[in-house]
Amino acid sequence: MKLNELSPKAGSQKNRTRIGRGIGSGKGKTGGRGVKGQKSRTGVSINGFEGGQMPLYKRMPKRGFNNPFSKNFTTLTLARLQKAIDTKQIDAKKEITEELLVSTKVIRRVKDGVRLLGTGEIKTKVTLKITGTTKPAQEAVEKAGGKIDLIVTEIAPIKNGKTSKK
Repeated sequence: MKLNELSPKAGSQKNRTRIGRGIGSGKGKTGGRGVKGQKSRTGVSINGFEGGQMPLYKRMPKRGFNNPFSKNFTTLTLARLQKAIDTKQIDAKKEITEELLVSTKVIRRVKDGVRLLGTGEIKTKVTLKITGTTKPAQEAVEKAGGKIDLIVTEIAPIKNGKTSKK
């Protein structure tokens, strides 16, 4: 067998349909676009156009609000933290920071910070340095003899409609 003797399997490759090449081709004259008019031409964008009547999407009222100052926190539960300590993923004697949680793969990424949730329970005394916590989570950590230091993040002035974290 030589390179010039190689060919694809029979029926595996099909020629593309050449439209607009005469009536005898089966895809001639209108080229599969129907009859005359704006929709038979190229570059037409009339989706949502209702013949001059106000389109449905403009007749509907606006709803909702996107807060430009909202934060997107990565959540960490007490149960997940305790499991990481039990499996020796994290050393409970050292201070647990957001960077340590990412490097030990307890959480995937920090986003706008890490927020500790009170789901589950914690038995180990830990010192956490994170962005936020819920009251039940803070009470559970303090009950176990640990403490939480909250990181304060500043919001920079708005540039081009977006805020940036300092």
